[in-house]
Amino acid sequence: MIVMKFGGTSVESAAAIERVAEIVSSRRSQSPVVVVSAMAKVTDQLVEMGQRAAAGEAAGALDLLSCLRQRHLATAQELLGTKRGAAVAPRLEVHFSELNNFLRGLAAVRELTPRGSDYLLSFGELLSSLLVADAFVVRRLNASWIDSRQCLITDATYTRAVPQMLATRSRCKKKISPLVHKKRIPVMGGFIGSTAEGVPTTLGRGGSDYSAAIIGAALEATRIEIWTDVEGMMTTDPRLCGDAKTIRRISFNEAAELAYFGAKVLHPATLLPAIHQDIPVYVLNSRNLKSTGTEITAQAPPSRDVFRAITAKSSISIVNVVASRGVMVHGFLRSVFEAMDRHGASVDIVAISEVSLSFTMETKRLPPALLNDLARIADVTCENEQAIICLVGEDIHGKPGIAASVFNTVARAGVNVRMISQGASEINISFVVKQSDVPRAVRALHEHFFPSARPAKRTRARKSKVPLPERMNGSGVKELEARSFREQETEVLAQTKSVAGAS
Repeated sequence: MIVMKFGGTSVESAAAIERVAEIVSSRRSQSPVVVVSAMAKVTDQLVEMGQRAAAGEAAGALDLLSCLRQRHLATAQELLGTKRGAAVAPRLEVHFSELNNFLRGLAAVRELTPRGSDYLLSFGELLSSLLVADAFVVRRLNASWIDSRQCLITDATYTRAVPQMLATRSRCKKKISPLVHKKRIPVMGGFIGSTAEGVPTTLGRGGSDYSAAIIGAALEATRIEIWTDVEGMMTTDPRLCGDAKTIRRISFNEAAELAYFGAKVLHPATLLPAIHQDIPVYVLNSRNLKSTGTEITAQAPPSRDVFRAITAKSSISIVNVVASRGVMVHGFLRSVFEAMDRHGASVDIVAISEVSLSFTMETKRLPPALLNDLARIADVTCENEQAIICLVGEDIHGKPGIAASVFNTVARAGVNVRMISQGASEINISFVVKQSDVPRAVRALHEHFFPSARPAKRTRARKSKVPLPERMNGSGVKELEARSFREQETEVLAQTKSVAGAS
């Protein structure tokens, strides 16, 4: 059994869903279970609907809903034909009617709770999975639609629910396994689940990948395939560096580190269930049926390059907390960390001395209340528009001179480093620079550490300035041309000296 997850761009239109059907058809013999995201941009539209309705703008929210409805019904008709499209329309209309009622109620109470947000956002995957399942049936793929909320069981931490693996495993084996045994292809939405009581929840933005890994682990799949719009994981962001190349094999630890520090191909938590079950994960291109992509396994063969990849995480803030020397030194760090804990601060990098501490956080997740609490402990400054650059590879610390090479390369590129983290992880070197310096720094590092990614330069062999002696006949010239350039030059020089000496 394999689990195949298709992202929003892979199901964004009728043409894209046609490609998905073709890919799944090629895997029929491997008993696939299909997990899909909402159609591209749909989740963003649902978020905007919720914001407008909560602000009392019911008309604006319902206008967006009308556009969403038209898009799905038009896609259904294009995929399924007029007759079949008309048959599936009532199933879609049930969800649009629920959305309509929810938005009207939301506009009346003007408060969108986390629980309400999860209910709202769950519709994107419900609608797309219904469309994909029907498209498969029309194309003679023996598909069955599954409601993910009946399979993926979570706690009640709305907007970032935590899967309950024992309950999820039991539900999956009850709801999904029998279909697979009957040679049917289950199709379900990612990102969404429910509490044990049946209240809809979500795993957080990007959680469809996570869903696929959870379902794969629950069903003990032999592999998990993440189909997206890029050719696997890259040595860096190809938008920053045109020489970026696909990584063929990478370890779980390296991939998770890259995901956390900005590589957007994977959700950072995606790999955890797969790691625990030792299930290989493949990142593949849904626009290329023959894609080989990237294979992610517990252990990967050594890379011929020093690093496996370089990534960058933008929109970061540096917070500097400095206590007066001799004042509150004892207990200073404890007070700072207690403040972070009270506000649920998720920190990326920390640098510590006796009386000062600097840490980085995503700017949008930095609570102003945390800064106020820290200001009661010590002097606090905050620098926005920063970025973390992370270089990942196995056994970095076992290779002398690596750090010097990294920072010399960055310095030659004219980039100033604000913070450094090395030693906290065996597989990465991370540092902070201004966000505007990221392209320059990444390009310089990639050129230095990935020479094999550079396109080969076409070189022209320079012509020898030594004239061929007149006494050489045609056959002699042909004999010289058949040898290497260096051999020819050496022999010509020798003959020229001989002619000069004779004259």
